Amino acid sequence: MLQRLARLLAGLWAGLLVGLGAIGAPAGFAVTTVEIAGRSAGRMFAIEAHLSLAVAVILLLLNRKTVLAEHDQPPTPALNTNLLLVLGTLFCTIVGYFVLQPMMAAARAGEGSLSFGALHGLSAGLFALKGLLVLALAWRLTAR
Repeated sequence: MLQRLARLLAGLWAGLLVGLGAIGAPAGFAVTTVEIAGRSAGRMFAIEAHLSLAVAVILLLLNRKTVLAEHDQPPTPALNTNLLLVLGTLFCTIVGYFVLQPMMAAARAGEGSLSFGALHGLSAGLFALKGLLVLALAWRLTAR
């Protein structure tokens, strides 16, 4: 039951990230002004970041429960690949949104040492990496 829930969450999370990165944000820029599309995308990414934190914590707990519940199996290390994938997504979320977003706002206001474009590139790269990590996690969880 725990594995099924973990698979479902990882699959939904992967779908959210792919949908947001490939459809949601680009569609806004295709149909409206850059300012409005930027605000809309910013709001979508804020919601996604908070959801990512919640899903990652749930998956961390499910992973731990699953490792502890496997009594008939040989002992598995507490630090496994699935756990590392989830921790990687947490890192990407925290740095990519909660650290870089305030820096991007400051850069837009003309403050800070890095340009908005450079910070946006870093943020986009971390979002893409998070997407790949979640896809890998969903792949691994459904392979069992």
